[in-house]
Order: sequence, then C-alpha cells, then structure tokens
Amino acid sequence: MRYKLEMKGIDKSFAGMQALCGASLTLREGEARALLGINGAGKSTMIKILSGVYTRDAGEILIDGKPRQIQSPKDALACGISAVYQDPQMVESFTGYENIYLGSEGPSRSVFSPINRRRLRRAALELVGRYPFDIDVEKPVYLMSSVEREIIAILRALSKNCKILILDEPTSILTEKEKYILFEFVHTLKQQGVSIIYITHHLDEVAQVCDSFSVFRNGRVVCHEDIRDGQVDSDYIAELMLGERLSQLYPDRAQDAAVSPCLNVRELTMDGKFENISFEARRGEIYGIFGLVGSGIDEISKTLFGAMAETSGEILKDGQRLSLSSPGQAIRKGIFLVPGNRKTEGFLSGLEIAFNITIARLDKAVGRMGLINRRREQEDAGELVKKLSIATPSLSKKVNELSGGNQQKVVVAKGLYADADVYIFTEPTVGVDVGAKSAIYETMRSLSRRAAVIIISSEPEEVLGNADRVMVVYKGRMTMEKAAQDTTLKEMLVHAISNGEVTQE
Repeated sequence: MRYKLEMKGIDKSFAGMQALCGASLTLREGEARALLGINGAGKSTMIKILSGVYTRDAGEILIDGKPRQIQSPKDALACGISAVYQDPQMVESFTGYENIYLGSEGPSRSVFSPINRRRLRRAALELVGRYPFDIDVEKPVYLMSSVEREIIAILRALSKNCKILILDEPTSILTEKEKYILFEFVHTLKQQGVSIIYITHHLDEVAQVCDSFSVFRNGRVVCHEDIRDGQVDSDYIAELMLGERLSQLYPDRAQDAAVSPCLNVRELTMDGKFENISFEARRGEIYGIFGLVGSGIDEISKTLFGAMAETSGEILKDGQRLSLSSPGQAIRKGIFLVPGNRKTEGFLSGLEIAFNITIARLDKAVGRMGLINRRREQEDAGELVKKLSIATPSLSKKVNELSGGNQQKVVVAKGLYADADVYIFTEPTVGVDVGAKSAIYETMRSLSRRAAVIIISSEPEEVLGNADRVMVVYKGRMTMEKAAQDTTLKEMLVHAISNGEVTQE
C-alpha cells in the first residue's frame, strides 16, 4: 500500500533524554489518525518533527513514497504539511480573510506589489465555498466565536496547499454545538483527500472523526489500529497508554472518614446566573457540583472565590460569615481556586515555575529584610514539583513551555503552597491526559483528609468518580443533592438536562 505519509524509525533526544525511540507512523490519503498518549509520551515531539519545529536524530520521512528532508516549518509547508495548534494565534483587529492570507497576502502576489484586499476577499470567499458552513470572512476576528476562529486557522493552512493537516486539541474551548460544526468540516476535508493527524484527550472525538489511532508510550508507538464501526474501547486504550485499566483512574473513597463542617453556603444568588444555591462542604470528603456548560457552575465557583459578587445569600467558613471582594481576600481567608482556564487565570505564563508556585503566598518565602528568600522559594517549590511529579528539567523553566498536564499541576502546586482550608477545583482536568488526571485526582483526595475539597465540573463521570456527595445544577438552580453512592450517571444527567423530569414509559 502506498501511503501519503510514512515516518519510519524516528529518534529524538533532548539533553540526553530520549523523547522518541524508533517511532513510526503512517497516514493514508483522506485518513484521519488520532495520536494518543499521556503527556511526555512522545506524540508532540513526533508532530513537531513532522512540521519542522524539531529536526530528527534518526529515521526517515516519506511523502507520497519519496524521502523528504524537513528541517524547518518552511520545508514542511513545501511538502504540503500544516499544523493548527491549540488556541491559534490571530491578529484580532484583522478580518477573517486578512488572517487567512496573513504572511502570504494572497495567491500569486509579488513581494513588491501592494496588498490587494479585494483579491484577498475574493480568494477567501472561493475557499470558504468549498466547505459546508457559513462564515463571514469580512468580520474582524475579535467578533468571531471560538469555532469560527478555529475554522479561519484551518482555512489559513488550506490556503497554503495543505495536504497533511495536523490538528492539536482543536475542540479544547468549543461548545458541543461548535464541535459538531468542526467535525463536519473535518469529514469534508477527508472526502477531499486531505490527510489529518488529530491530537486529543477526548476519546469520544476519536470515534466521531477518526479512522485509526496510534498510541504513544515512553517515546515508542505501542499500537496502530483502525477504528471499526465508530467504536473506541476507552478501557483498552487507557491500558495501552498507562498499563492499567480506566476504572483505576479514580482513587478509593475514604471509608468512615471523620468529617467536620468547614464551608456553608446559604441561598447564594447572582441575578441572571444562579439562585438559591445551598450546600455544606466538609473536611474529610470531596463535594461535587455538576452542571452542563452554561448552567451557572462557573459563576458559582468564581463567587466562592471572590472573583464575582453575589446578589444575595451568604458564605460562612467555620461558622464565620465571609464578605469576599477579591480572590486575594479569599486566599487570605483560606479559600483557593484551581481555575478551569489555567492559561488566563491559573499562572503567569512568561515566568518561571518556582515563582508561579509560591506567588499565592509570597509571605512564606520572605526573609528578614522583606525580600524573597530565593533558597527557601526554590526548596519549597522543588518539594512540590517532586510531590506532583511535574516533568521539568529545571524550576527556572517558564510555565508556558510545559505540557498542558504539567501546567495544570503547577496550578495545583500553587494551591498546595497556599495551605488553604477550602480548595475549589473547577474543570480540573480540561486538556490534560489520563496520567495527569490520575495525579490530580489523587492530590484532591489527599487534600480532603485535612481540608474541604469542592470539585465543579461539566464532566459527570469526573464528579461522580471523585465526590462523596453530589449536587446537580440546571439553569442556575440546584436540582439534586445526594451521596455519590446513591446516584448514577444517568440520574445526574437527567437532572442536568431536564430538571429531573423524565417521560414515563
């Protein structure tokens, strides 16, 4: 069989660390192949070699059966290879069509000729007309939805005669409706002969858009398989990725744990977002809040952390009423939030790991003269990096240079350093792999032995798998509260989509 792409025996090491060892990959014309693996398994290194960001140490790359030397992104583009990474970069004030042709300024343009915007617009409209969606390319990017931005980024790749398209976590910030639009786009691209490498942590997406998958583990590819009948065995894939079954992902609940009240929320209301939310979070257990996107759960978490103001109701900690006007005040009162959007809310991306971990409680690392004790900071941060198994060669490494899973672990480490009494984890595992999920869940359970832990998530299995007690929110209202052992995923979903009302058969 002749393949569109063959990568054979690829080796790559960094400073003596073997990132890839004899890794191989094939891709047929019009095929979508998922790359799966925990953070650090080698899949990101593989696509960066293919897209020219890294050069390989050994092995070969063949396009249409011919060997290719890809030593730069320019070389990759010349081979018809383009990558669309998570959160694609755009010039916000430019229109869609200007962003599509940014850097090339349209087909057949001389370097000395002025930019012809009329021609750019016409070329963009012609390009859009090939696909099953309606998008206004004359609209500025800052007015576009998340899926429109993703489409513009893909169109930019296609405008460069792309035949092999790399999609890296393309749905990370999309709603379910937006995902459907993107998936239709992907299916159309496949029908037109575009070959796709699809990287995701969501196995349901693999079943919907991919024809095959490859599993990476410890720098090697341990499995290549075709997908039959749109079915993907989650347990089987998890076992390939980790060497263990998916059922082992969630830590055991504490049996007969001593619980004591910590946080009481009474009739908490924010007009237009949620109303009359009441619950008790206790030391010794994990309290779960589940709701679909738009149900009000995000606003609830931010109100508990002082980032948004309630209209009415009250929050009490250890019997004392709190009046929280800012996250800083919440931290001083012993409440810490691990946010769902780590990139904008969780850390300072351009600063080093050690500083990001200690920033919430710099007072703990301050010396006698009021200056930060760097030695103390490094020791404290190093201890937490080791405890959470954050993969980094140095504490001075910038957080934005880490993988998504390790970035989230840095945010968790910051929370541990804050030494809070109440921890709120909002969508704690968005965009992280199975291995990182397991580590975060274990940390949550460990924290619950001394603090009140609240997990707020739109993933029902994540809430039910971790929590001891569960609340469900529908359109800003609490529709159910039960012990986790007394409910099911089906019951939670019914209360999350229909206020618990079901049609009797």
